[in-house]
Amino acid sequence: MFYVSNNILTVSGLSRQIKQLLEGNLGRVWLSGEISNLATPASGHIYFTLKDDRSQIRCAMFRSRAGRVTFRPANGQQILVRANLTLYEPRGDIQLVVESMQAAGDGLLQQQFDALKMQLAGQGLFATAAKQAIPSELRTLGVITSASGAAVQDVLSVLNRRDPMLKVIIYPTLVQGKEASASICRSIALANQRQEVDCLLLTRGGGSLEDLWCFNEEAVAQAIFHSQLPLISAVGHEVDTTIADYVADVRAPTPSAAAELLSQDRSHLLLQTQQLQQRLQRATSQQLTQQRHRLSLLANRLQAAHPKAQLQTHSQRLDDLSLRLQRAIHGQLQQQRFAQQRLSQRLHSQQPQQRIELHQQQLANLQRRLQQAQAQQMAAKRSQLGQLVAQLEGVSPLAVLARGYAIATDNSGNALTSASQIGIGDNLNIRLHDGSLAATVTKQHS
Repeated sequence: MFYVSNNILTVSGLSRQIKQLLEGNLGRVWLSGEISNLATPASGHIYFTLKDDRSQIRCAMFRSRAGRVTFRPANGQQILVRANLTLYEPRGDIQLVVESMQAAGDGLLQQQFDALKMQLAGQGLFATAAKQAIPSELRTLGVITSASGAAVQDVLSVLNRRDPMLKVIIYPTLVQGKEASASICRSIALANQRQEVDCLLLTRGGGSLEDLWCFNEEAVAQAIFHSQLPLISAVGHEVDTTIADYVADVRAPTPSAAAELLSQDRSHLLLQTQQLQQRLQRATSQQLTQQRHRLSLLANRLQAAHPKAQLQTHSQRLDDLSLRLQRAIHGQLQQQRFAQQRLSQRLHSQQPQQRIELHQQQLANLQRRLQQAQAQQMAAKRSQLGQLVAQLEGVSPLAVLARGYAIATDNSGNALTSASQIGIGDNLNIRLHDGSLAATVTKQHS
């Protein structure tokens, strides 16, 4: 005796559940890899495989997005894409629906910066509660920077002018290159070990994102966060922002501005005001980041349920059928050409004129039959393709709306099917073919 479960799924039902899980939980992702199996059908969509040395994944970029690509993709090209992970239900394949594409290297550092920023924010390294107050009266200041750079000269010049009694200890440090991150961490650790200063200033002059990259390393962020000494970050120009700025107790826009904040000449109130302003900015930034993330998840869920996503899936399926038809026709033509070549060779080997003429006549008959078969097959495939297109247009909700129908929903997004669901004064949202209307019920008829 055996029992049959009531939870048996169809293949398509399971595919829909997998698709909803992928699109609802992962959302938008960034990937880099190499293009292979590139296909550009007449529809204007782009299909390719994104791979590295260990794995690969199918990708689809639809015409509305493909038109924004500023270069011509090619097999073997390294690229960076922003995409949504989904499931192509007809084949059961996991694939990426690509929103944007750029050559590898363009924006990659910025993408790494944003990813590390979100990671460290989630770990609490930017939290206002973890910030240390800068001492109101400094006796000794530690400066972590290059001993030969312009930043140290700017700092010393301002301090000498505003507070010549302030003692300064410089910790010579690399501030650019592969070894700079480890050098900065060692200087922070050394200053904390010696406990000979009241506060630390981590600084250097301006430069490109690549020049300042050592201040965006996770090791430097962890060293700043675990420093027992309060630390001010003043890296680059005012427009430059690094991970070190977010982790530091205070961020100054320039090295000179940091020296102004730390000097005693009418700087106490200014420093307190700027600290409060930075705490407010950090709190606001964290709140905005959380809300943007939540909005992105909601947008991905809305996009997955939109009829456009279904139309894109059917459009991709039509492209697949078209490509398969082309390959099948090409293969049959190749087989017929090979058969013709073999017949020609046999005719050439047998010289009697009568047999040659007989084979020529047979060859002509075969060619006519081939052309007729090809024409019939092409007509059948075109008819099949037309039927699929007609079926797609027939089930499209947008086609129904285009015939003059509308969808009315309440403020909660529930579709209205009866007048008893609403009352006078209720607000409605009415979806038309080319847009939406907001309405208020003034009369009601049963």
